[in-house]
Amino acid sequence: MTSANGHRPLIAVVGPGAVGGLVAALLQKARHDVVLVGRPGTARRVTEHGIEIVTDRFGAWHAPLRATTSVPRGARVLVAVKAEGVAEVAGTIAAARPPEVVSLLNGIEHMAALRASLAVPDGEDPDGSVVVGASYAGETLRTGSGPDTALTVRHRGGLLRITVPAEAADLDVVQAVRDTDIEVATAGSETEVLWSKLRFLAPLALLTSVHRTGIGEAMDADPALTDGVLGEVAAVASAEGVATTPGDLRGILRGFPPTMRSSLQADLAVGHAGELDAIGGAVARRGAARSVPTPTIERVVAQLGAGVG
Repeated sequence: MTSANGHRPLIAVVGPGAVGGLVAALLQKARHDVVLVGRPGTARRVTEHGIEIVTDRFGAWHAPLRATTSVPRGARVLVAVKAEGVAEVAGTIAAARPPEVVSLLNGIEHMAALRASLAVPDGEDPDGSVVVGASYAGETLRTGSGPDTALTVRHRGGLLRITVPAEAADLDVVQAVRDTDIEVATAGSETEVLWSKLRFLAPLALLTSVHRTGIGEAMDADPALTDGVLGEVAAVASAEGVATTPGDLRGILRGFPPTMRSSLQADLAVGHAGELDAIGGAVARRGAARSVPTPTIERVVAQLGAGVG
């Protein structure tokens, strides 16, 4: 993907975590101009030491990425922070006046918060900036300790996909991702894209977290709890316009490696709430808005939340 003047536009990946680090490294590998945007300590660490990428599917390499604490003006933006980080990064994104912003966050409520923070009603501002929500699929973790060592991003298995709404298919930043090893899919509206992921992410995150084990064992540990979570998530997703049955969700989850765990589980294990509210809480709130009862989900969210801190 090149612009009219023959130059590839700068892409700023906001959030140098597992997803952001891997996406930025793959964009760089495809010869795109890319910069990571993070907090001062992380930005310095990435600039000085780069990121070590380790994957099962694409091999391992050192990515000498550059990083900064602010989004360069006019850059196309990929947002890869977690939902609770939107407020922190919205200011630097807005100040850069980006023509395109594509979010890779989990959940659904972050899009309204991101648009409100950026003063972008209905996805587009008077200058033509476009803000869309996409979804990321792949088991990706960030490791590496100490300020004087490189971060390591570990991608496991073969799944690596970004799904974007049909309206975003021709964005420059999406075309850039198509140049990489990441599979890019398009699937209907933004609501359909986000709910198509949240409907399986919510039971994956909640069940693995409450049982502290992989999804295979977690689904079998308490059949009544599993049935309750799957039934409620399916009902809320269907009410939101993405027709889903408990059987659909069971089939999706059974298709994952039985040892697969969730990032929420890892966060809760160290006393951090992570995306508990953005995932489980959001499903419960959308259920309430649609008059769909979610007592099982609410109970699990409360139980997990009580163990934080």
